[in-house]
Amino acid sequence: MRALQGVSLLGAVLLTGLSAGLYYGFAVAVSPGLRRAGDRTFVEGMQRINTAILNGWFLLLFAGSLLLIAAAGALHLWGGGSRAAVPWIAAAGVLYVAVLVITMAFNVPLNDALDAGGLPDGAERLAALRERFEDGWHRWNVVRTVCNTAAFGCLAWALVRYGSGASPK
Repeated sequence: MRALQGVSLLGAVLLTGLSAGLYYGFAVAVSPGLRRAGDRTFVEGMQRINTAILNGWFLLLFAGSLLLIAAAGALHLWGGGSRAAVPWIAAAGVLYVAVLVITMAFNVPLNDALDAGGLPDGAERLAALRERFEDGWHRWNVVRTVCNTAAFGCLAWALVRYGSGASPK
């Protein structure tokens, strides 16, 4: 059982860290880079990114993180041994659920609206489409990046607590 506890927790750390890194990359490189682009380039670039990211690797991060956090939590809570990691896994679970809620409630609807707008003719229509999308999407991406990074930190600390066999403090 101890091996399953360790493997599930390590997997949760890795996938959650990769997910946090993906969102961080958007926050510090993709969004600022596209911010400097013209309206047509911005809209077309984000539409292409939104299409490209819908793949199995992203699904592995997006859903796999939650599944491994849940598995690690259950195995540490009911699998015997020290429960030192449980509070940290639980905190990570809450934070990661916040990431999913933010994504589904804010980022995905903005992505869908941008996609539905197509690539309109005319500078004013392109600028309006961009304006409805850009600031809100970036703001919510930063919020989910912070939540995801905090979840990663909680899981990393849970792994330390698990490795030390310490009791919860």
